[in-house]
Amino acid sequence: MFKAPASKRWSFLLSLLFALACGLAVANIYYAQPLLGQLAQEFGVSQANVGYIIAAVQLFYALGLIFIVPLGDLVNRRRLILLQLLGITVALVCVGFAHDYVLLLAGLAAVGLMAVVTQVLVNFASALAPEAERGKAVGLVTGGVVIGILLARFFAGAISELADWRAVYLTSSGLTLVVTFSLIVMLPQDHSKKSDLAYSQLLRSMLQLFLQENLLRTRAAFAFFIFTAFGMLWTPLSLPLGEAPLSLSPSLIGAFGLAGAVGAIGAANAGKWADRGLGHRATGIALVLLFLSWLPISMLHHSLLLLIAGILLLDFAVQVVHVTNQSLLFAALPDARGRLTGAYMVFYSIGSAVGAVLSTWAYAAYGWSGVCLMGAIVSGVACLLWGWTRVAEKDLLRGKEA
Repeated sequence: MFKAPASKRWSFLLSLLFALACGLAVANIYYAQPLLGQLAQEFGVSQANVGYIIAAVQLFYALGLIFIVPLGDLVNRRRLILLQLLGITVALVCVGFAHDYVLLLAGLAAVGLMAVVTQVLVNFASALAPEAERGKAVGLVTGGVVIGILLARFFAGAISELADWRAVYLTSSGLTLVVTFSLIVMLPQDHSKKSDLAYSQLLRSMLQLFLQENLLRTRAAFAFFIFTAFGMLWTPLSLPLGEAPLSLSPSLIGAFGLAGAVGAIGAANAGKWADRGLGHRATGIALVLLFLSWLPISMLHHSLLLLIAGILLLDFAVQVVHVTNQSLLFAALPDARGRLTGAYMVFYSIGSAVGAVLSTWAYAAYGWSGVCLMGAIVSGVACLLWGWTRVAEKDLLRGKEA
């Protein structure tokens, strides 16, 4: 279907292209966050229920992780990537022209389903990069994912203020199409060994991996908690910023995503730390920072500078844990990257959906302080989980020595 270059080695330029493609693809499922007020008003959705718009996207993203991402172990990943990007382009056009709430949700669900191309790109990058640079490559490409998530808010806010919310999705469809054609030219062939399992067996093997691999279960739990906290910050943030007394414009609200992007960039070395055997320690430090970040975030109505500091801290912590998780998993089970990615990232998506629903409910019932208290509790539980895993690891080592 698509002709690839005859030969292509992993390079810094190619890793940047992967990061760009990942960032643009995943941004499509986060444009709605700074636009929630506009969408609620146009489609008649209550403030307490507006989080379901985000949850619908994330839940279909989870379905894509389960049913599409594992195909990377079975079929040509190059072709799979290009087809998914074309699918996103069509879905974005449908969202941009939706004049009914059901059609809006259907279009956004399709965007979420196809946006799992980001994970196919991440595990393809892991397969293409030299072993000694795998953590660095995963860190750079995953950095594109997180930065895309955060810059999506600035892009959506700016475009919606210049035109309207529909222009956000229609503009993104054009950009996605441009990136797709760039990848047709640049994307290497997939020469990796494919699984001999049938598709149904492949899906069952994901469950088996989860049951058999303690590292996967632990890292999936971390993913659930950090992205629940992530969703609790970013989903309702546009509501207090857009209301009196702040009454910020959509573009200014979206600009807070730039602070998050700086925090994510600061975590670019997380893959290197994992390569050096410091992944577990980095995870613990990052989770403590995640818990502490909710204090300055809770000061939103007193100081926007403190809010920005909290955003920097939270997004730095989330990115460190996320990159470390994937680097450790890919290094431990390199022959099952597609299934590992699907089994791991489904907890990322479920966490984001849970965070979206709980935070908008908490904001409607208890205001911003309720959101921050809930976020701190979730982050604290993640810290306790990390402490428990460290104790369990030490006990296991003592048992082996005895």
